[in-house]
Amino acid sequence: MLAGVLGLTMDYQLTVPALLRRAEALHGAREVVSRQPDGSIARTTYGAVAVRARKLAVALQQLGIARGDRVATFGWNHGEHLEAYFGVPALGGVLHTLNVRLHADELAYIATHAGDRAVIVDAALLPALEAFRDRAPFEHVIVVGGAAPAGTIAYEELLAAADEAAYVEPELDEREAAACCYTSGTTGAPKGVLYSHRCLVLHTLSVATVDSLAIAEREVVLPVVPMFHANAWGLPYAAAMAGAKLVLPAARLDPASLLELLASERVTISAGVPTVYLALLQALDAAPGAHDLGALHTLVIGGSAAPQALIEGFQHRHGIAVLHAWGMTELAPIGTIGRLPAALAGASEAERLRYRSRQGRPVPFVELRARGDAGLIPWDGSAYGELEVRGPTVASAYTDGDGADKFTADGWFSTGDIVTIDPDGTIELQDRAKDLIKSGGEWISSVALENALMGHAAVAEAAVVAVPDERWGERPLAVVVLRDGATATATADELRAHLEPGFARWWLPDEFVFADVIPKTATGKFKKTALRDLYRRP
Repeated sequence: MLAGVLGLTMDYQLTVPALLRRAEALHGAREVVSRQPDGSIARTTYGAVAVRARKLAVALQQLGIARGDRVATFGWNHGEHLEAYFGVPALGGVLHTLNVRLHADELAYIATHAGDRAVIVDAALLPALEAFRDRAPFEHVIVVGGAAPAGTIAYEELLAAADEAAYVEPELDEREAAACCYTSGTTGAPKGVLYSHRCLVLHTLSVATVDSLAIAEREVVLPVVPMFHANAWGLPYAAAMAGAKLVLPAARLDPASLLELLASERVTISAGVPTVYLALLQALDAAPGAHDLGALHTLVIGGSAAPQALIEGFQHRHGIAVLHAWGMTELAPIGTIGRLPAALAGASEAERLRYRSRQGRPVPFVELRARGDAGLIPWDGSAYGELEVRGPTVASAYTDGDGADKFTADGWFSTGDIVTIDPDGTIELQDRAKDLIKSGGEWISSVALENALMGHAAVAEAAVVAVPDERWGERPLAVVVLRDGATATATADELRAHLEPGFARWWLPDEFVFADVIPKTATGKFKKTALRDLYRRP
């Protein structure tokens, strides 16, 4: 029972269709640009996206898709995927973005666990879909951007047969499910996260604010982060709400294709994982002045900690600011953003760079704390603890009750990330709990070592993992990929000398392995489980 007096404000439901209505009414003529599989550019508008999203809702209903049903997508970043972002929730369905980089066995498990009744798939990804289609519950396969084989439905034909006038917006409760994503499953089976309409709208509002990602109508936004991963960090919804021009790169994420798109569309904000931007920085450094990126002022980098050398390289050599962010699927996904605080406005460049290498402070409505062996840690910038978060965009449980141990008795989510927290609430990611190295009873941060190694001029990528050691329990081993054309002077001794000024001697890796490539997860992070298995010593 309510203890106080109710306020006299409208009971307005925070839903995805409300975001769509705003985009259409206020920003209907604003462009949405997509690169096509053949490299050409397709242009549409938020107004056209709204019309087609409603037609998609009608068409899915005609196929028997009902309120609460899951509709999967299996595709890259393009206009049709944006239509599904709005169209599936607009009928009361649940959008389920399948990660196209996962193994067929994982995809079969996830689609079955979610109960996906239909899938919207890129024509180019049909072979990948066929590898698990007979093990998934899809009743309908809808093909985008190409011919529809027997037993499937062409997306454009489906929309052409739907009457927009037949769309009736359901009276949705903002607490109803609107979308779901699955975790990567690196420590067990993938777990489902079910987002409510309210969650997605509040996330959109929080990340668009000035001290978050600052998504405004004047901006041109290019999400390199895939729309099949963690809601593309909320950028499609934030851009639509603000009326920012949205540029979608499809599957062409190589440096040359991205640089061409960034320049030709006058992109102002882009977002992705560090591995993408490490390659982009190398391309820019190799041909300075070859690309007109004068409009680009911010790169949002998350997914894993960005090396300080990467941040410094973009800022000092190319005049592009890097905005560090941290988040998880369970947070819809953004939790913190490293926007430079007012207190550092007059600080030295070194201090400002040091701050930008941290993951920042929580976005609105996300609260945080961290727990060490002796309980909650102080916010002193030095104590280590596992980060715990709560808020209206944070999962309260996984689907089917999986992973209940990740949620505390008092209602916080345990992230598995080890952090320090500064007095002002800024977090610095030290490691994943499972990747932290315990040597002789003391902790070593693999992330700190990796970022320092990637600051060496000859190093393109570096991953540090724990290997068993009879005396110390665990010791760090570094796997290093050298830049193209790097000289032979980048030896183990040179890399150890590079690290020595910044770390205690017992932190330094005992062994350096030089490799051609470091395996990565489906989300672009270093696959440390594979490295630990590969380099485990007898």
